[in-house]
Amino acid sequence: MAADWLGSLVSINCGPTLGMYQGEVSSVDQTSQTISLRQPFHNGVRCPVPEVTFSAMDIRELKFLDIQTQSGVSRASAGQGILSDPGVISSGQSGQNSRGGYPANNTHSTTAPITILRKGPPASSSNRGPNQATPKKNGMKNGVGGGGGQMRLRDDECFGADMDEGLDTDFDFEANLALFDKAAVFSQIDGTDCNGARSRGTPGGERGTPTRYRHDENILEVKPVVYRQITVPQHGGKEYCTDSGLVVPSVSYELHKCLLASAERHGLSLERRLEMTGVCASQMALTLLGGPNRLTPKNNHQRPTVALLCGPHVQGAQGISCGRHLANHEVEVILFLPNFVKMQESITNELALYSKTSGKQVASIKDLPVSPVDLVINCLDCHENGFLRDQAWYLAAADWANQNRAPVLSIDPPVSGQKQAVEAKWTLSLGLPLPIDGGEARVYLCDIGVPKQVFQEVGINYHSPFGCKFVIPLHSA
Repeated sequence: MAADWLGSLVSINCGPTLGMYQGEVSSVDQTSQTISLRQPFHNGVRCPVPEVTFSAMDIRELKFLDIQTQSGVSRASAGQGILSDPGVISSGQSGQNSRGGYPANNTHSTTAPITILRKGPPASSSNRGPNQATPKKNGMKNGVGGGGGQMRLRDDECFGADMDEGLDTDFDFEANLALFDKAAVFSQIDGTDCNGARSRGTPGGERGTPTRYRHDENILEVKPVVYRQITVPQHGGKEYCTDSGLVVPSVSYELHKCLLASAERHGLSLERRLEMTGVCASQMALTLLGGPNRLTPKNNHQRPTVALLCGPHVQGAQGISCGRHLANHEVEVILFLPNFVKMQESITNELALYSKTSGKQVASIKDLPVSPVDLVINCLDCHENGFLRDQAWYLAAADWANQNRAPVLSIDPPVSGQKQAVEAKWTLSLGLPLPIDGGEARVYLCDIGVPKQVFQEVGINYHSPFGCKFVIPLHSA
């Protein structure tokens, strides 16, 4: 009888420790009570060995997934034992044998129950064969008993197909890759077909809007963008635009002066304006010095050096405020300010704060560094006192700045028909730009905190062009 089971596909449950095995029966030894499987699978994974042998003591449950039918042996005889004599094999939890008798020897009572699964169409009320009666809840049929037997039989009939089918077939990557049309996919992504024509349903197909959008661009239909959001009563002579395309007109010095005076009446005092200008200018200077790539703890041995050239006026006080903030950020600042008998109160107040930092102050050009510094900040000029350009200290300071090979940042340069005495690479205007002749200098604009209604009081229709920043670059329109 043992030879009748050779070639059958079985599933062996060896408990949680050894796991589940499936394979084809290769040999059955009734003497040693062992069964061997060829091409075995362990917990659904093919075993690295070609054959595995099990002892009857390790088997908790044995299920037949397919039975080889040989001459003289019918499927009905499958209820007889494999590893034991037919008279003593256990076929269920009750301990009865396949003929209804009791075991002749108690030593075989631990043999695993046997469940027989026949291949065929799914069992249903309309296509069951004559030998496939539905198991009864209170009886035993082919080793399946109890209330869960019917559900187990259904699972086995559904999932008990031949395991080797399709397992040895390699996936053809080249054939499947040939089915993928990359050109068609990318043309669909780009919004055009393979011939370059626009695909249907692409945004802007008939209106001529761009087919590609920036990652931060809104593609929903909104009101047309108005780029001229700032209008002034008198044109200053120049127009600039921001990176986003907003038009920023220049204003005359008289209108700019009226704007600052109106802001001061509403509480934006000179001290607050100096502080705001110093913060914005220092932020720009720190960026020009290298920002986080330069100002790190690892670069303490080569801190940047800034030369600050200031005159005895409000523009000079703005420069001193900027130098104080730079010194607070571990920048070596050298402040040049000539000695005067009497200075403005804003200058003395800013100098008192600056003296509490690590920055240096010199009154002679000879005390400035001979070697190039990292940045020169020019605050020598004044909007109203043009005669300062003729004084010796001004000419000496301007000559030193032009001979030093460091780049120059000019803060709040004045409007003048003459060429700037110090050639600047960058200029920083306050609130609204003035029509200055900066040559090839790049123009930047900083927000000094003037409210919108203050602009309206002087006849300026104003919408902030700064967005999320306090300092923005301006380009010639």
